[in-house]
Amino acid sequence: MKQQTRLVYSTEKGRIKVQGSKDIEQYGDGVARINYESKGRKGNGVTTISGLYTEDINLKTLTKNLKKNCGSGGSIKNNIVEIQGDHRVKVREYLKQKGYPVL
Repeated sequence: MKQQTRLVYSTEKGRIKVQGSKDIEQYGDGVARINYESKGRKGNGVTTISGLYTEDINLKTLTKNLKKNCGSGGSIKNNIVEIQGDHRVKVREYLKQKGYPVL
C-alpha cells in the first residue's frame, strides 16, 4: 500500500510538516534564541536557549560546555537548554564563538 503524504501547516513552531515523515516537528531550525525566564520558577531565573536542536547538534555536549563556561548548573527540558541564572551575554558570546547562528 502506497503511503500518502500531504503538507500540513502548523503555527506552533512556524515550520511546514510533512505528514508521515519521522518527527520533523521535533527539530528546531538551528538558530539559537536566548531568553531569560523567571516566571513560574519561584523567583529563580534561568537562561533558556531554544531552536538549536537539529540532527547535527548534540545538546548534551553543548549543555555541558555552556554550564562549564557560565559556572552554573543547568539541564535540557523538551529540547530547550536551561542554564541557571542570568547568563544571556556569556551564552551569546560562547555560541557565536562556536559558530552557531544566534538571534
